[in-house]
Amino acid sequence: MFRKVLIANRGEIAVRVMRACRELDIRTVAIYSDADRDAGHVRYADEAYHVGPARPAESYLDAESIVEIAEQANVDAIHPGYGFLAENADFAERVETSPATWVGPASAVMRQLGGKTGARTVMEAADVPIVPGTVDPVTTADEIAAFGEEHGYPIAIKADAGGGGRGMSVVESEAEIEDALDRSIREGEAYFDDATVYLEKYLSDPKHVEVQILADGYGNVRHLGERDCSLQRRHQKVIEEAPAPGLSPEQREAIGAAARRGVADAGYENAGTVEFLVSGDEFYFMEVNTRIQVEHPVTELVTGIDVVKWQLRVAAGEEIDFAQEDVTTTGHAIEYRINAENPAEDFAPTTGVLERYDPPGGIGVRMDDAMREGDEIGGDYDSMIAKLIVHAGDREECLIRSERALREFDIKGVHTIIPFHRLMLTDQAFTEGRHTTDYLDEQVDPGRLEAAVERWGTASGDGGTGGNTSARTYTAEVNGKRFEVVLYGEEVEEEQPRQTKSPEPVADAPAGTAGERVTAEMQGTVLEVTVEPGDEVEPGDVVCVIEAMKMENDVITSAAGTVAEVTVGAGDSVETGDVLCVIE
Repeated sequence: MFRKVLIANRGEIAVRVMRACRELDIRTVAIYSDADRDAGHVRYADEAYHVGPARPAESYLDAESIVEIAEQANVDAIHPGYGFLAENADFAERVETSPATWVGPASAVMRQLGGKTGARTVMEAADVPIVPGTVDPVTTADEIAAFGEEHGYPIAIKADAGGGGRGMSVVESEAEIEDALDRSIREGEAYFDDATVYLEKYLSDPKHVEVQILADGYGNVRHLGERDCSLQRRHQKVIEEAPAPGLSPEQREAIGAAARRGVADAGYENAGTVEFLVSGDEFYFMEVNTRIQVEHPVTELVTGIDVVKWQLRVAAGEEIDFAQEDVTTTGHAIEYRINAENPAEDFAPTTGVLERYDPPGGIGVRMDDAMREGDEIGGDYDSMIAKLIVHAGDREECLIRSERALREFDIKGVHTIIPFHRLMLTDQAFTEGRHTTDYLDEQVDPGRLEAAVERWGTASGDGGTGGNTSARTYTAEVNGKRFEVVLYGEEVEEEQPRQTKSPEPVADAPAGTAGERVTAEMQGTVLEVTVEPGDEVEPGDVVCVIEAMKMENDVITSAAGTVAEVTVGAGDSVETGDVLCVIE
């Protein structure tokens, strides 16, 4: 077994991996950006090193620096977590040629299955049903229009390296093709450094069901049952559960067998997830995620199998010691993603300091998190604060226990989607397991979300607990390595609430300029400016697109007129309230 592992990630998944390492008596190494100097995963690790360029969002994508740190820290292996470089075959290959072991499938297999078009080819050869679509990339609007004529609309344009709904655009008619194609290409480049896109027939109202796989280097492939991930907003999962409600025993067996067959034919090793769309009695392969999934805890709770420990064991050369028939499911588990978003504002991400963070506990309640009271939720990374996972004897009891746990969960300082989760526990379609991938975006009345936030929302509070102390902990950084220094002395006065210094704002509009100043409603990065001085605009027109917490947000004008000035450009960082353009 490994002696020391570097976790090339941040937040709750980094802490989750570190906990597994600690139980296997493995020392852990964290990496951190400027924005994460005091983050939970840094506090938890045995060692921590500063990584990456000045832009925090890019730090965890700096493959060269991460491998250099791994060599400096003398680690035996690198675990990528999920997101960032977790499905980057070039990074995996870089690790494979370094002294460290890659905790994941081989880079060649990642290239084969990680790209959606390559995965479709493999699965089709393994007799796994696939959604009608292209196995070759598409580059022009004409190709998409021809696909629409043959298969009908809607069509899904997907980034070949995409995941989590990023890089995916749904086209309802030929008139939407060019904008959708540009958007998917842009997101593929921004999130995955890959502009390749392909097409699939978009299935309306399907269930999203995925199968957890474990495979070792001795030819053993096991599936750990399936999960339902159908409750999504903008193609991003918010609630996941295992086992999937509504499947017949025959469907469960067929989907599990198909997943095993497909990855076995590819020579896959380590953990992975095979995702399917279920429509009626039919199921279709969608994609393979060549990494650990956000929602893996629900599988762990119903099977009793620690997926992360097995990732490490397989990477260390161990053989899976249980047969497929040994995998059994006990009870039901549901995972609730606790995101810093406001459901009443179309799930817009929010930032701020956690004035209060008091998670629930008790029997059947698991928390995967890295945040603590007083920590700051910034705009550089994904909006997820924590994952609440509830386990019980059956789904009905699990829903009841979930209501209790969500009621106990006390967060103040930022909006969260806890009110949404509590609303879903009163929603008949969800409680009966009839919800589909389109349910939240297309069928849930926004007024219900607003009422839920008004009833259960706790965005602001009275501040942190504070208190006198006789010792203070400081952080020192020497040659890029982080050390904590504790200074003891006489009691000190209570610390003042943390103050966050914002960067200088984007240049303001000229003093005395008449007209509407269109401002940023959130901190983020400008992806695209769609207007220029002299353009005529109408109320509701998009003037720019801002990325915040890995979500694209259209900024619109409420006034008609002429664009007098544009004060930002693509790539600029903006703060809440910064002026983006002026309409006369």
